Amino acid sequence: MHNDITTETGRVDWWSVLLYLIFVVAGWLNIYAASFDLENAVSLFDLSGRAGMQLLWIGTSLALAFAIIKIDTGFFDTFAFLFYGIGIALLLFTLAFATSIKGSRSWLVLGPVSVQPAEFMKFTIALALAKVFSIHDFKLMQPRNLLIVSAIILVPTLIVIFQSETGTALVYLAFIIMLYREGLPGGFIFTGLAMIVYFVVGLKFSEEQIGLFSRGEAYTLAIILVFTAGMVWSYIKRKRVIQVIGGIIAGSYLITYLISLTDWVTVDYGLSGLVALSLVTLYLLFLAMRYWKRIYLLMAVFAIGSFVFLESVEYVFNEVLQPHQQMRIKVTLGMEEDLLGSGYHIGQSKIAIGSGAFFGKGYLNGTQTKLKYVPEQDTDFIFCTIGEEQGFIGASAVLILFLIFIMRLIFLAERQKSTFGRVYGYGVASVFIFHLIVNIGMVLGLTPVIGIPLPFFSYGGSSLWGFTILLFVFLRIDKSRKPF
Repeated sequence: MHNDITTETGRVDWWSVLLYLIFVVAGWLNIYAASFDLENAVSLFDLSGRAGMQLLWIGTSLALAFAIIKIDTGFFDTFAFLFYGIGIALLLFTLAFATSIKGSRSWLVLGPVSVQPAEFMKFTIALALAKVFSIHDFKLMQPRNLLIVSAIILVPTLIVIFQSETGTALVYLAFIIMLYREGLPGGFIFTGLAMIVYFVVGLKFSEEQIGLFSRGEAYTLAIILVFTAGMVWSYIKRKRVIQVIGGIIAGSYLITYLISLTDWVTVDYGLSGLVALSLVTLYLLFLAMRYWKRIYLLMAVFAIGSFVFLESVEYVFNEVLQPHQQMRIKVTLGMEEDLLGSGYHIGQSKIAIGSGAFFGKGYLNGTQTKLKYVPEQDTDFIFCTIGEEQGFIGASAVLILFLIFIMRLIFLAERQKSTFGRVYGYGVASVFIFHLIVNIGMVLGLTPVIGIPLPFFSYGGSSLWGFTILLFVFLRIDKSRKPF
């Protein structure tokens, strides 16, 4: 059983359509600017150039959008799992038979056209999640339901990782934003963010040893203690428990400090952090057994899991990640410069954007762009062209329009009458939020370079088709919600 979805004919949300058209046209113009060759200039409409090909993709995307709007909404609800199954099958087929392109086995070459099935999985995952959530009396935090939802997201994520397309795989994890809206406790989100902090701090200061532990481990152990105490304060709110935990932490570091004033032994703040964490964990386990409350056990698991994750950081970084991925992370964290290697993209990107100043150099006048200093400038680094030629004003205008677009998607998702429509809408918003944050962060050197396109702007048919399908299926669902 699932919530019924009305199929009455209503109005398409023309504000979203207008923003979509603005984005694809602006993207087309900037692709032309990014790929413009001073010596062999071609027109905007020449199919031998990037802009001409993108115009072809735009035309097919508009036809696709029109077709989607004409499809009955019940079609997407009925065949949600079928779409998901086909998507998984295509991913596996691609993994098994696709040729390697730039180290990635994620592209199917169909004559003159290359298609990336992973781009279309965003749409199928969102549909499958919407279908599951619309089952009668579905509750996310029931263990069986949580396992199903996790599998829907993680199965394609793992397959795409095996295709060596880590950036696209990370996009699928953006659906956690939707899960939070549908009842996922904030503690899960906080744990995910905490793991990122552990990874960054533990790795950035890992090269300096101060005893049994590196400086990064010592710093991170202190952060784990603060986070654990914060979680206890937030979820348990027992003054006595907070006082004991605070006393354990303060006492451990105070004793270490006092010892550092003598010459008895070499001081290791990492060891004092581990002692404090062990005592806090034992105290929480004691409370769990004494009061028979799961919340104390969960806090202890958080502390133990945090330490285990910290100790796995270096192994994962050195043994699991590829050398080029390691270097990109080091460059982002400021551990390496490598201006002629992995840091070249980011360095040239910053130069291009900075050279645009406030008003920009003018359309087709970007020197960094025209002299091809920034690799992949018409795909993943298209925002450089905007920043250089349109300046701070143009770049800000694009970001403001994206903010309006995302807020509009959230508004549309909230007004849905069905669980299916709301969940799918938040799934769409989650994907766009992730793409925008990571792509802009990547171009500005705030996040590692992982090959995330800027929606509707970056060159590529698979990307544009994927985003178009993702958006217009939602607009079709919303159209059914609002009759004349």
